[in-house]
Amino acid sequence: MKKLLSFALAALMVLVCVFSFTSCGKKGKTLDEVKKAGELIAATSPDFPPFENLEGEEVVGIEVEILKKVCEKLGVTLTLKQMDFDSVLPGVTAGKFDCGMSGITVTESRQKNMLFTDPYFVAAQAIVVKAGSAIQSKADLSGKKVSVQTGTTAEEYCSENGYTVSAFAANSDAQTALLNGNVDAWVIDNLVGIAMVETYNQGKADDEKLVILSEAMTSEPYAFAFAFGSETLVAEINKIQKAMIEDGTIAAIFAQFGEDYAAPASK
Repeated sequence: MKKLLSFALAALMVLVCVFSFTSCGKKGKTLDEVKKAGELIAATSPDFPPFENLEGEEVVGIEVEILKKVCEKLGVTLTLKQMDFDSVLPGVTAGKFDCGMSGITVTESRQKNMLFTDPYFVAAQAIVVKAGSAIQSKADLSGKKVSVQTGTTAEEYCSENGYTVSAFAANSDAQTALLNGNVDAWVIDNLVGIAMVETYNQGKADDEKLVILSEAMTSEPYAFAFAFGSETLVAEINKIQKAMIEDGTIAAIFAQFGEDYAAPASK
């Protein structure tokens, strides 16, 4: 009887999985569900200029403008939810938000847990040091300590490649660790690093400034993240995004923020 009961319960669970996606892994909204809701809810960590940052209480930036254009094409509004970066991807995969954006890099490990749009930009991980540092290249980082933002590919890459890593919830704290001499270098996405370093260096003497090395730590593609179950939504966004790359819309958005655009290779 116990075996029969167990079999019956197992069969019931299979049926539940078939007819109720939400209880068995389907977390993302479909294209039709987003259109019916009338909004795309995106999670973001607005400490990543020029991709997203706060101006007063408003989140602005390159990715905000890209998704606004995408939402116009979808016929929905964009709703932003703010949080630390290390909460963005878990929130998306749990179905709390429709989309994740914060200069998110596509990696093999992340693709096992979520969907990504096609890349819209190719970024580089910059190495930042204090003026006068003996570190002049990536090779000079051997045996050194670096600061990164928690949950980023900078943290993943540096940890996997033998560097001593100090991780912080915000890039501003990773920057402070370098300024205070707690680490030897700070690894950060290139455009974000440029923006933050330029802001810090204003009014500083040359020997007090931060310097971005000419050699990057690595390069990587940026995309928007979605939960499994959003395949139809991602497919439609890919079509819109492809057209925006081809007609120069995305390049114009980068130019609006004073940045050069590096398009991904055509598929």
